[in-house]
Amino acid sequence: MVLSGPSGAGKGTVCRALLEKQPGIHLSISATTRKPRAGEVDGVNYFFVSREKFQQMVDAGELLEWAEVYGNYYGTPLKAVKDALARGEDVLLEIDVQGGLQVKKKFPSAVLVFLLPPSRAVLVERLTGRGTDSAEEIQRRLHWANTELGFLKRYDYVVINRQVEEAVATLQAIILAEKCRPQRLKIDKSWGNLSDL
Repeated sequence: MVLSGPSGAGKGTVCRALLEKQPGIHLSISATTRKPRAGEVDGVNYFFVSREKFQQMVDAGELLEWAEVYGNYYGTPLKAVKDALARGEDVLLEIDVQGGLQVKKKFPSAVLVFLLPPSRAVLVERLTGRGTDSAEEIQRRLHWANTELGFLKRYDYVVINRQVEEAVATLQAIILAEKCRPQRLKIDKSWGNLSDL
């Protein structure tokens, strides 16, 4: 499952709450060239790497997807995702829309979910309330949010993040519904061919 949405939509908060409610999910950790924010830990929140190291990862084909967002590069290390899928785990990627569409191209069975705040006013309130970005950075993020909304119809689901608990319950319902798709089910061979009955 890919969770995308504008900066300030609450993706990180919703992901953390989802992992608490449904611990069997593997959260993919992205690599980024941006500097860590206060309290962020390398290898927990992101893999913080230099631009040179990031380019080496791109050149070596080590990234499932990557994109430039807000002047920094972000990407998903491919090996960790493949390893989790091989173990039969559900994988959650919290990435931007550019990366989400790249994942869908490589993994057509990926489920894309777009997380939105209830309104633009709430988005502005959340971005300014964080206190981590300058006024110029907030304007840049709001401008990019308009671009991201243009990709909304290419996503499988839209979840409005009015309250974290409600958004998490909706994501859990999506996960359950997706596991019931015929192509994902492993039906016991003892059923045989029903037309033989």
